[in-house]
Amino acid sequence: MAKGILGKKIGMTQIFTEAGTLIPVTVIEVTPNVVLQKKTVETDGYNAIQLGYLDKKEKHATKAEVAHAAKANTAPKRFVKEIAGEEMLAFEVGQEVKGNIFVEGELVDVTGTSKGKGFQGIIKRYNAHLGPMAHGSGYHRGIGSMGSINPARIKPGKKMPGRMGGVQKTVQNLEFVKYDEANNVILIKGNVPGAKNSYVVVKNAVKAKNPAINPAALA
Repeated sequence: MAKGILGKKIGMTQIFTEAGTLIPVTVIEVTPNVVLQKKTVETDGYNAIQLGYLDKKEKHATKAEVAHAAKANTAPKRFVKEIAGEEMLAFEVGQEVKGNIFVEGELVDVTGTSKGKGFQGIIKRYNAHLGPMAHGSGYHRGIGSMGSINPARIKPGKKMPGRMGGVQKTVQNLEFVKYDEANNVILIKGNVPGAKNSYVVVKNAVKAKNPAINPAALA
């Protein structure tokens, strides 16, 4: 099955089950997404729907974005992504997709942009070993050998200092704990990529057998 929804990471908290077990969860705001476009094999070569999340003012949108959103009778969106899969074609253009597309207990994959760490050395960036910390040592946090002398160059793939973080990451097989319709939030067990208020995509887990789209979401 292929299903998903767009949202914004609010932060983390913890809840207790009926048995008294404490579960750390990430709170993701899922203000109802709007289907902006449907793509099919006949017209585009693949099946998918385009979702839009969070309205933005027309003065901050291009004319193309305004016209595209107008076809779905909605405002331009801040975050737009495609969810590929034949199952999502059950939704029509202009229809809302809510957090009840998932059911409690199923596994999901969450994709987001990891926190940017700036320019870092290999100790932090790649978890490399420290050198001796003794006073006589002249090597503490260096990058070590750069390779043999024969090639007279640094071979590709050498782990070196550089920018860390700020890239797309996906955490797989997280448990969908709860959907709070009153507050438009979902609770995901564990942590997900990204800083607070960053956009994320929640999809069904590709490595697990997930149930079909919740019929209540299509109503």
